[in-house]
Amino acid sequence: MIQNGPGNQRTPLPEGFGAYATNSGVRKYRPDLGVIVSDRPAKAVAVYTQNTCQSNHIKYCQKVLPTDGLRVLICNSGQANTATGQQGYQDNLDMITEIARRFDVRPDQVVSASTGIIGVRIQLDKIVSSFGDLLMHKSGHAESFATAIMTTDLVPKTATTLVSLSGGQVRITGVCKGSGMIHPNMATMLGYLFTDADVELNWLADTLRAVTDDSFNMISVDGETSPNDTVFAVANGCSGVKVEKPEDRALFMSSLMSVAKQLAKSIARDGEGATKLLEVSVNGMPDVMLARKVARSIVTSPLVKTAVHGGDPNWGRIYSRIGQEGVPFEIVQNLDLFIGEVAILKAGEPLAMDYYKIRMGLAEDEVKVALDFHSGDKAAVAWGCDLTKKYVDINTEYN
Repeated sequence: MIQNGPGNQRTPLPEGFGAYATNSGVRKYRPDLGVIVSDRPAKAVAVYTQNTCQSNHIKYCQKVLPTDGLRVLICNSGQANTATGQQGYQDNLDMITEIARRFDVRPDQVVSASTGIIGVRIQLDKIVSSFGDLLMHKSGHAESFATAIMTTDLVPKTATTLVSLSGGQVRITGVCKGSGMIHPNMATMLGYLFTDADVELNWLADTLRAVTDDSFNMISVDGETSPNDTVFAVANGCSGVKVEKPEDRALFMSSLMSVAKQLAKSIARDGEGATKLLEVSVNGMPDVMLARKVARSIVTSPLVKTAVHGGDPNWGRIYSRIGQEGVPFEIVQNLDLFIGEVAILKAGEPLAMDYYKIRMGLAEDEVKVALDFHSGDKAAVAWGCDLTKKYVDINTEYN
């Protein structure tokens, strides 16, 4: 069972992981610097944004990952350290070198991430000066770190689950941040997946890519892909439970996927200015890439997003978007379309509709659109949110 945070219950980290967070002075009112430490060298991999204007932290992480010796992950919020030139890269390296010294590890056992305003270097003096206070605030739970990495997020985002494998029980805990500049093009945000399972490094890399494709790559808030987007997966083996048997690998991957999807949905639900979560499921496609493309396109469409916000039952916007993505008409003509519980099309033919019932469905906090093309066995689900005036306000006042 997936346990979500925040709430009355805190989100435990897997065995052998500790969280640290503090306010360095970059932000005024909450933690803005977070660190996760593994008690022993951990296997670590990552996926990155496909935006070619990549952050300095990505350029660094690509040099040290994958690895079987990771000890420390550090993240600063408020400054993206993107488009900051060679000095920005050196700032990131200096931050890593100093935090490595504080934890008595090598710099190549540390990875970093930055999030915030593009074109702004990290305030290295403030960050390094806060390390003494940082080390005094250790926790076995994820919330402090989740709060420290937030930017325009309204809530910290965490999820955890226990997985019973043939060799024993392991925990998977995920943390992410994201609210704006979210679009399905690689990682789409900053995300962290931690486990105390003992896994093989190459398998972990393959698994993270597969999980990302069906979770973090299936969300969109505004169609914008950040230069900083990164998802890390870290396994320290502290449970002593190996993930080797095919049935154990299948169960572990399924559980990791569940945690990642829950985090992905939490990002879409917390989209800047959002009032509703939009879920689009596409079934009956001959090709999974086409299914993903259609689902993501619908949650990205400004016309669909504004219709959802305004409760406008204009299903033609959904239908038009399908054609815009180049779906052959011989497939479209088989389409069954539902908005909530209301059937709109059956085998491509429009049905008599209760527009009041559609409006009632669109008024819900979670709006579901389902499409079945009856042309194969491939499926995909994408998540997004409505588009509101508040989104415009946030992004004209953000600094």
